[in-house]
Amino acid sequence: MTRIAIVTGGTRGIGEAISVALKEQGMTVVANYGGNDEKARAFTDRTGIEARKWDVGDFDACQAGCAQVAEEVGPVDIVVNNAGITRDGTLARMSYDDWHEVMRVNLGGCFNMAKACFPGMRERGWGRIVNIGSINGQGGQYGQVNYAAAKSGIHGFTKALAQEGAKAGVTVNALAPGYIDTDMVAAVPEPVLEKIVAKIPVGRLGRAEEIARGVAFLCSDDAGFVTGSTMSINGGQHMY
Repeated sequence: MTRIAIVTGGTRGIGEAISVALKEQGMTVVANYGGNDEKARAFTDRTGIEARKWDVGDFDACQAGCAQVAEEVGPVDIVVNNAGITRDGTLARMSYDDWHEVMRVNLGGCFNMAKACFPGMRERGWGRIVNIGSINGQGGQYGQVNYAAAKSGIHGFTKALAQEGAKAGVTVNALAPGYIDTDMVAAVPEPVLEKIVAKIPVGRLGRAEEIARGVAFLCSDDAGFVTGSTMSINGGQHMY
């Protein structure tokens, strides 16, 4: 039986690596994206994975997008909530829109996608939801009250929803990446990046593929006894 997975923010960076890893496990993957049509087409040409566009922060768009996938591809067994944005700034400089948009997409997207797919998973007696948190949701980060709050919220959301799915064969877990060598991290000024790497015990940035392998495990049959957990993949930068 082929599992069907949706990976949000699935055409770039960590999301692309997750989409590819799940495909390599034999799953049928649909990669959701929110913005760049050209990069999405290039992703599909490169990987053979279908990309579909909708805004995960829009409740109705998620309902429609997931229903269309279920109708045209098949019932959704796996959701990886990876889509995320940043609008960094200290509280003094942060606008309400900067706060709201990060919460709407990063945390609201998890609710919207779960609301669309979780009931069907429970009915069928099997499902996997993996929410991508962050080291900065665990330990905080200067200039990121919006991002840290949203990612911290993801960890609480995960634990609560896991309790609702457990008896129905639906696991809900989070994965908290540390600093990974992606476009988002590449935008950090070099002197700042050097200071970040200096605080990582293994002495380097992570690779997207290392996050993807963790997600692939949590999405597998082998992970059926793992739920409500947060897997931290951060090179030892934050331990608790």
